[in-house]
Amino acid sequence: MNYPQIIQLPKILDDRGNLSFFENDNNIPFVIQRVHWIYDVPGGETRGGVAYRETEEFIVAMSGSFDVLVDDGVQQYKFSLNRSYMGVYVPKGMWRMIDNFSTNSVAVIAASTHYDPSDAIRDYNEFKVESLKFKGEETSSANISTSNLACGCEKHNISDCYIVELDRHHSVRKGDICVVENGETIPFNTKRIYYLYDVPGGVSRGGHAHKSLYQLIIAASGCFTVTLDDGCVKQAFVLNRPYQGLLVKPGIWRELDDFSSGSVCLVLASEKYDEADYIRSYEEFKEWRVKELTH
Repeated sequence: MNYPQIIQLPKILDDRGNLSFFENDNNIPFVIQRVHWIYDVPGGETRGGVAYRETEEFIVAMSGSFDVLVDDGVQQYKFSLNRSYMGVYVPKGMWRMIDNFSTNSVAVIAASTHYDPSDAIRDYNEFKVESLKFKGEETSSANISTSNLACGCEKHNISDCYIVELDRHHSVRKGDICVVENGETIPFNTKRIYYLYDVPGGVSRGGHAHKSLYQLIIAASGCFTVTLDDGCVKQAFVLNRPYQGLLVKPGIWRELDDFSSGSVCLVLASEKYDEADYIRSYEEFKEWRVKELTH
């Protein structure tokens, strides 16, 4: 995939809000190393104006709408994003801008590399000079760093789950950006991103646990409450800031409720979807916890 294109994502319909997702080397043709989201952009503003020598990107409008303009040095492309289940793939070596933001838009961007200032070309004339060498090159996924990463076989309690203050870059005129880097901001590699949207106010979601999965849960828009339960202790966390995430470790039951109307719940997950990792019955969860803690 060496040209920009729209990728349609799965859309799982539910009266309590819809869910879409994308995964490493599945819906998108690279391995996720970094995720950032742009929000609080004044209506009509423009972001971007950058090309990357090595970084591939996947851009989704999780809320609101905007246009993604892509330029390969010869041809220009315009993609209008206004559906949460569609995104734009941007290969390396292409100039891109994001503009025409609607008020309260949220743009989520998954990238194939860790942040490296030397990878970015921020002058269009410099990009035009370099664009010729990009022609014919194949994209390649970055290697996953596995040092100092958490292991899903550990046993966890409520006290092991906590709010993470995310790396936030503020601009009054251009909006804010939050950045999450694999193995740095979070103790795992993001292999799957899923999100709830079109959520009616006041509904509840969740009601399950994972045996091995790590997650970072973010209120990318609006607010909701996450109640965690380790079988002995319960604790509620109110998420209402896009620059904070709740780190949920394996073996913890969680429920999401008190959604404000139009909320977007963004989740970064340590593994691809695996139904065998879910525990969907609370009684089964209690039995599983006892068994795990006694071994």
